[in-house]
Amino acid sequence: MVITITSGKGGVGKSTSTANLAIGLAMQGKRVVAIDFDIGLRNLDMILGLENRIVYDVVDVMEGNCKLPQALITDKKNKDLFFLPASQSKDKNILEKSKVQALIADLKAQFDFVLIDSPAGIESGFEHAMLFADRAIVVVTPEVSSVRDSDRVIGIMDAKSQKVKDGQEMVKHILINRIKPELVEKQEMLSNEDVLKILALPLIGLVPEDPKIISATNTGEPIIYTQSPSALAFQRITKRILGEDVPFVEFKTKRGLMGALRGLFA
Repeated sequence: MVITITSGKGGVGKSTSTANLAIGLAMQGKRVVAIDFDIGLRNLDMILGLENRIVYDVVDVMEGNCKLPQALITDKKNKDLFFLPASQSKDKNILEKSKVQALIADLKAQFDFVLIDSPAGIESGFEHAMLFADRAIVVVTPEVSSVRDSDRVIGIMDAKSQKVKDGQEMVKHILINRIKPELVEKQEMLSNEDVLKILALPLIGLVPEDPKIISATNTGEPIIYTQSPSALAFQRITKRILGEDVPFVEFKTKRGLMGALRGLFA
């Protein structure tokens, strides 16, 4: 299964979510590859702690400069998790539809899950990252700008994904990240209900703000290996991806800013 993890804007935790969900699936015994499609701005390698082991990248594979097995990096802790890095020096416009399709098909034949870390926004890199996906997880923070930009991204996926063009449904879910319950209580941040009502997609996970994520990223030790609140959240999301019925952890919230925002999403 190919799952694109995407967002409408940067800085919402998309790469962090990709890394931790890839590890979570591998910890459940699935054979997983995580691909960084953010050409020129890679950081998934740093979050996974694999930045010093990169020799070839995804562009090298698609341009025929190396074979796929040469570019795949095996995770340090889990033999079922592999990583295919983005190019740091190439332009994002170098990606070609036919080459992306061939790469995804090759990986899909070898792995249970192919997780694509999509560039934020709606440029060509994003379109290639979502084009051949079976599912999408849209990472959003409970802020007006993030939700509004994600609304645009969802619309593009509904119009341009290959699955939709083939007359099938592209399953999409919302992951609400960096939730700060105290700000929701003060009505300074959108509530979960507000976000879901605006985006009109099912929820797959709620991840609270967690200061430990910064140190985890800096040390290359993904947060899911800990028992922090965000780690437990990613573990629950992993199980939902695998089809388990896992209850959502309730945050103490009340109505947010929905009334004032209705006109922005008309």
